[in-house]
Amino acid sequence: QVQLVESGGGLVQTGGSLRLSCALSGGLFVASNLVMGWFRQAPGKEREFVAALRWVSWDTHYSDSVLGRFTIARDNTKNGVHLYMNRLKPEDTAVYYCAAPDSRKRTVGLPTNENNYDIWGQGTQVTVSS
Repeated sequence: QVQLVESGGGLVQTGGSLRLSCALSGGLFVASNLVMGWFRQAPGKEREFVAALRWVSWDTHYSDSVLGRFTIARDNTKNGVHLYMNRLKPEDTAVYYCAAPDSRKRTVGLPTNENNYDIWGQGTQVTVSS
């Protein structure tokens, strides 16, 4: 059973940086199909897409709100991804979730809808103080 384990959240001041990590564990995955994404949910708001990466091609996609500030990248040592977050703003405060579609099925493109993701991590809190 594939699981996702996140780490790296915390408290940072406006303008600061954080790196989140997400590692695959507990099972095999089909690299040619693997897509990994990050979502976030702020208090009182719906969960929203942040970024996604296709494993074999390194293709990426970002939400408009983080484009140019966040970078998603592969972590080859742990079969996972990092999310590098720079120039953080108070509105980036949220619980961040790593997610992946089931790699046994082919995923078209880089989905932004959470319904396309089958496996979720436990979430990690990011708080940006003003």
